[in-house]
Order: sequence, then C-alpha cells, then structure tokens
Amino acid sequence: MRLLLSALCALLLFSCKPYQSTIMKEGQVTYDRFRESQKIFNSTDGDIAYIDRGTSDKVIVLVHGVPTSGWLYRKMIDPLVAEGFRVIVPDMLGFGSSANPKGYDIYSEENHGKRLLALMDHLGIQNWTHVMHDAGGLWTWELIEKDPTRIENLVILNTIIYEEGFDPPVRMKKGFFARTAMWGYRNGITTNMLLKGLFKSGLKESTLNKTDVAGYKTPLREGKTRGMYYFFTQTCNALPDYQPMIQKVDIPTTVIWGTHDEMLLWEPQKEQVINDLNVKPENVHLIDAKHFVQEEKDSKIITLISSFLKE
Repeated sequence: MRLLLSALCALLLFSCKPYQSTIMKEGQVTYDRFRESQKIFNSTDGDIAYIDRGTSDKVIVLVHGVPTSGWLYRKMIDPLVAEGFRVIVPDMLGFGSSANPKGYDIYSEENHGKRLLALMDHLGIQNWTHVMHDAGGLWTWELIEKDPTRIENLVILNTIIYEEGFDPPVRMKKGFFARTAMWGYRNGITTNMLLKGLFKSGLKESTLNKTDVAGYKTPLREGKTRGMYYFFTQTCNALPDYQPMIQKVDIPTTVIWGTHDEMLLWEPQKEQVINDLNVKPENVHLIDAKHFVQEEKDSKIITLISSFLKE
C-alpha cells in the first residue's frame, strides 16, 4: 500500500500542501444548499443536474471543466442574475450532482457536446452567451460543430483550445494504474492529495475554506470519476484538433485568461487563437490569476463579461 500511495503521489506531480484555514464567510452558500437549488434534466445518457436562475431573456451559460462542476461558478451566479441575466450552470455527466453511468465513450467530447445542446433544447433556449473553462472548451467546440447558430457570444476562461497551450499535470494510460488512481480518489486515499495539489497549482493564493472544498470533494467521494478517467486517459493523450472548425466560427468572442496558469498556457497559442477566432485586441484580458479564475477574480470576470456584452 505504501508503494501504491507513493506512485500515485508521483503520478499527480503535486505536493501535499495543507489548505489555508479560513473562516466561513457570512452568507456563504454550502454545497448542500447549492445542490438543493439544482434541477434535473433526464438526458438519454443519464440525469444532468443544473442551476437555472433568473427570468431574463438574456441567457448566459457557465460550463465547467475537469475535475470540477457547476460549483466552480457559485460566486458568479447571483451577481450575474443581478446584472440582468438568466444563468444556466450545468454539472456535466460524470461530475458534480449529475449521473455517473458506466461506460467510456459516453464521456467523449462529442457526447458531452450533444448533451449540452439537448439541455438547451429542453429549456427551450435558442440562443445564449456561452462561458467556458478548461475542458468545457472541448465540449463547446463539439456543440458549435453540431449547431453553429446557437451561441451568440463566446467567453473564454482559461480553456483548452490548442495543443500548444495544453500542459496537463496528469496523463495516464488506460488500464489498471489509471483505474487504481480513480479508486483512490473515490475512497478518500488520495482525494485530499488531488485537491490540495490542484489548488496549489491552480490558485495564485488560496483562500478556500472547508465549505468551498466540500463542493469539490463530495462528488469525488461519491464516485464521480468516470468522466475524469476518460479525460486523463484519452483527451490528455490525444487532444482533438478543432482548428478547422474554430477557423469557421463567426461568434463575437472575449478572452479572460489567468496569466499565471501552469496548466493552460496563453503565450504559446495566443496569436493562433486571436487570429482563428478573430478576437479584437480590446477583448483580450490577461488577469493576475492562475487556472481557477472563478475562485480568484469572480468580480473582475463579471465586470468584463458585462462590458463585453454592452459593446
């Protein structure tokens, strides 16, 4: 067992730095309350949990990545509603409060994209502003490829776009070792190790408290690792090439990027992204943050989104 734990620790490439201890903020939402506010869409592959808040006809969709969930956006939801938006925040299949069915290709980028589109059809929403983070970009490219007319505005938050900027801390081969790693995440053996390392490398200065961490930890302890397994063993080893499709995208786009991100790098791909998506110079915003910009710069992101949509 000691050998196994050592191997897992080396695989993750993370050190086990303790969380910074902070006091729960007044009025801070708990993960239980967050879940109580979610609704359920019965997709053909399994139940999708989602937040649907606000009544405006101006809709904004917030899409998470791996290994997070809609909880990543908890601090942005009410402020965006206050800005006059109807806010939709899904937990993708295999993450958060959504179902975690058996299977491998069910968690492919294509299938995630299909389910996103099905959710919006279910809600009767034809067009919306789309915010994406991390692997949420891959799922979004698939959605756009299937129906390029639905997204009115695109907001990129430290998103997977091209191989040149993709430097994941974990790459695994499909099989016993990867399954063992997922087992460790589910059973608490390496759950804390994963999250501590993730936030150490993903936050410039962590102020997460136990309530914050619970929203990331609970789904893992419930066994939500099948989507992660696909991502780590397939996507991280063979990143899909969406450039031919991206070059055809005709959607107003803004980039809001944590410039200190160690997992998704802006500099190696910036010219390619700006040219391919025809991003105006004034719509490229490099902010003083790492990967999880929603945790560090939520107010800044909301301000930038609001300004972008008022142009």
